[in-house]
This record gives sequence, structure tokens and C-alpha cells, in this order.
Amino acid sequence: MTFIEPGLSVRDGYAEGPLADAALSRAARAALLLEGVQEQAPTLTDAQLRDGVHQGLRRFTREQPPACQVDSFTALIRRGVRIEWSVPDRLPCA
Repeated sequence: MTFIEPGLSVRDGYAEGPLADAALSRAARAALLLEGVQEQAPTLTDAQLRDGVHQGLRRFTREQPPACQVDSFTALIRRGVRIEWSVPDRLPCA
């Protein structure tokens, strides 16, 4: 086991500890939000859809997502392309 910082360690190529758990929880919440946006897409205006995608990506990354990424995902969803937001059981480390 390698300790990265308090609350985060690596074992067998996967992050462990409270910080890893928080990141996985944040990813799961973002995935649920983005799934909901996809379900509601037919009833949303373009601005509402873009805002929902923006909020989901921002929750996932905790940073301002690039506008081109938001626009790309929004366009795909509007065209009916289903985007899978899978969340792993464990957080892999490179």
C-alpha cells in the first residue's frame, strides 16, 4: 500500500480511503444527474439541456467544464445519442 496523502492511499492499482470514496460518490451523483437530463431532453429547451449538461459535468469534475465539451454532449443528447455515464466500483490509479 502506498500512502499519497492523509485519506488517500493506493493498493493494487486502486485508490482507497475517504478521498477516493468522496470522488466515487461525486461521480455517481453526477451520473444520476446526467442520466436524468437525458431522460428529460425531449421536453427541455436547448438552453435548459445545455445547463443540465453543464451542471452535471461541473459536479463530476468540480471545475468549469470546457464549453466545447458541454456543447458536444448537448448536441449528441439532442440528436438522441444515448451517453453512458458508468461509474466504477473502485477508483483506478495510473
